[in-house]
Amino acid sequence: MSEIRVEVERAIENAERLNGILNAFLTIDREYALRRVEKLEGADSHGKLHGIPIAVKDNICTSWTQTTCASRILSGYRPQYDATAVERLNKAGAVVIGKTNMDEFAMGSSNENSAFGLVKNPWDIERVPGGSSGGSAAAVAAGIVRVALGSDTGGSVRQPAAFCGVVGIKPTYGRVSRYGLVAFGSSLDQIGVLGKKVRDVAQVLEVISGRDEKDATSADVRVPEYLKLLDRDIKGVKIGVPRLLFSGGLDSEVKSAVEKAIEGFASLGTEIVEIDLPLLKYGIAVYYIIATAEASSNLARYDGVRYGFRAEGVNELRQMYYKTREEGFGEEVKRRIMLGTYVLSSGYYDAYYAKAQKVRTLLKRDFQAAFDKCDCIVMPTSPTTAFRIGEKTDDPLSMYLSDIYTVTANLVGIPAISIPCGVSKESLPIGLQILGKYWAEDLLLNLSNVYETAFPLDAKPKVHVQK
Repeated sequence: MSEIRVEVERAIENAERLNGILNAFLTIDREYALRRVEKLEGADSHGKLHGIPIAVKDNICTSWTQTTCASRILSGYRPQYDATAVERLNKAGAVVIGKTNMDEFAMGSSNENSAFGLVKNPWDIERVPGGSSGGSAAAVAAGIVRVALGSDTGGSVRQPAAFCGVVGIKPTYGRVSRYGLVAFGSSLDQIGVLGKKVRDVAQVLEVISGRDEKDATSADVRVPEYLKLLDRDIKGVKIGVPRLLFSGGLDSEVKSAVEKAIEGFASLGTEIVEIDLPLLKYGIAVYYIIATAEASSNLARYDGVRYGFRAEGVNELRQMYYKTREEGFGEEVKRRIMLGTYVLSSGYYDAYYAKAQKVRTLLKRDFQAAFDKCDCIVMPTSPTTAFRIGEKTDDPLSMYLSDIYTVTANLVGIPAISIPCGVSKESLPIGLQILGKYWAEDLLLNLSNVYETAFPLDAKPKVHVQK
């Protein structure tokens, strides 16, 4: 039996065995994965990801199995094409073993909004794994796969990476094609990568990045060889610290771990400089205006006419639209559609949506000014460690504030990465976030790899594959 067959079969068996505990996968496709293995075993040449088992978030299209976005309205929907990112994974020899659970249509910070049941955190199954890419983060944290694809609209790769003690990167807007990524907020969405180690993330990001003729928003910018750049000397790199962010609302253990990580970077030869991001406090408000407005527009296509779920027992068209959306969408999706429709309505467009876009421009200027003083910026990924299941479901505003440190990178379009930087007294991982200039993923990965090597996270989650 070949090495890749052994590795893929082990990943499938672990996914099947642990899914009853974690609910990280919505689909585990043994038959497809083993057909891929047969093809790879007979191949004359090997791609960069030859035989590596990978999981893919269920809002990224796959032609051989369903893509549901964890929503009843798309239950059983099977796309007729692969997302460009998936196409590139396959071309590089990766083996997709299944589709991961998520917050419905990527709307959530806890993975409690899936129509097919919540995901549990491998570090403590009474806690959330973060969202919306919680299934991908949990699958990586538990050791089922080394690497998984997620999507990041306001922190949906980085926040679950922090909650689950793994690495998660959101690239520059336009670095990775959005073709085949089911849209939530089109000006914010990016496919990202979660991995056990920085090296795994760099390897996959290198494969899926680059210009795509099918996506007009993808950029024609050279893709560096990230793996070759991971071990560069980081002495002299200027790291900006917005000190005002280390005040109200930040958990004391998170604050302490992030400050210790900054000291760690200083000990590695980087230069720490204080910076000012005065408008950052408006990030959450701006994000939830723009994101819900775009969601309201994007989700209008789910009407029961062309594909997906259609309500039964109705004879009139308008009633069919209403009942299909009422039965097919979950509460959080309905909430965001209503918010988005409101801010786009004729009486409130200028007061909310237009004003939010203006502040978004000012936020970009804030970051440009900050990057004149430094090469990258560090801050917490989340203000707390993973919270308990059900703790914030009745308080949407508190849930939205979980993304306070992550949404701005999406609004501005810059790359950002979350890496583990400590463990709390309750044995829960803490994430450090590094934000960079446009197209500076190579520097973020380099800094992260050097830090990971110097200060490895030795703790393991309670639910983990036994080798």
